[in-house]
Amino acid sequence: MLVRGAVLTVVLLGLVAFSVLLAKVTLTPSPASADLVTANLRPGRSLRQYAEDYTFLAACKQAGGNLLLGVPFGLLLPFFVPRRLRMIRTTLLTAVAMAVVELIQGALVEGRAFDIDDVILNTAGALLGYFVLGRRISHRYYTYTDDAGPSAEKPEAELKRAPGPVGRAEAARTETASTKAARAKAAPTKTVRAKAARTKTGQRDRPKSAATAPAKKRGARAGRTDGAAGGGRRATGSGAVRSLLDRLRGR
Repeated sequence: MLVRGAVLTVVLLGLVAFSVLLAKVTLTPSPASADLVTANLRPGRSLRQYAEDYTFLAACKQAGGNLLLGVPFGLLLPFFVPRRLRMIRTTLLTAVAMAVVELIQGALVEGRAFDIDDVILNTAGALLGYFVLGRRISHRYYTYTDDAGPSAEKPEAELKRAPGPVGRAEAARTETASTKAARAKAAPTKTVRAKAARTKTGQRDRPKSAATAPAKKRGARAGRTDGAAGGGRRATGSGAVRSLLDRLRGR
């Protein structure tokens, strides 16, 4: 966090210094060229004029100066622009900023006029600075801050894969609250299932015991009846023998 804050502070100071320099270069009045400068709304008109009416050095000075004014945008803006569509956003911000500067020139500054070719050259300079150096610097900056951030901690999967008791202890400590809640919910479910299984088992066993009890009673009664019938039969047989013996004695 300290490194990130220091880098952003340096970049912000550089952007402020560049803004001051840009204002000094573009917003300074030029009374000598008040009668020569006219507004240009046609892209390429001023560039054609540089090639036809200016000398080589004068044309390079005009075009090269506008390109260099846009290079710091390509170096500094990527640090403040989100990583997604960074190049497009940097280009759009540069074009908007330079268009505002050109409008202020044409409306308020003497000897200055709005020129669409200057906006195009400034934007091209920003793209040049971005592709040459700004993209690499910003990419290294974001890579370093991402590696030094909280994402550098070991993920939960690595802790579970770590061998030995230390890795197991770390994995046990990193168990989430959702897992504990799921286990707590699953425990009553298992208990209810066990109770239901016991109830079903008891219901299955009760009819068997109820059926066997009457069967036992019926067997006991049947045994008693058979015993009584056998005793009666035995008594009847002994009485017949005695009556026969009495008849023989009377003769």
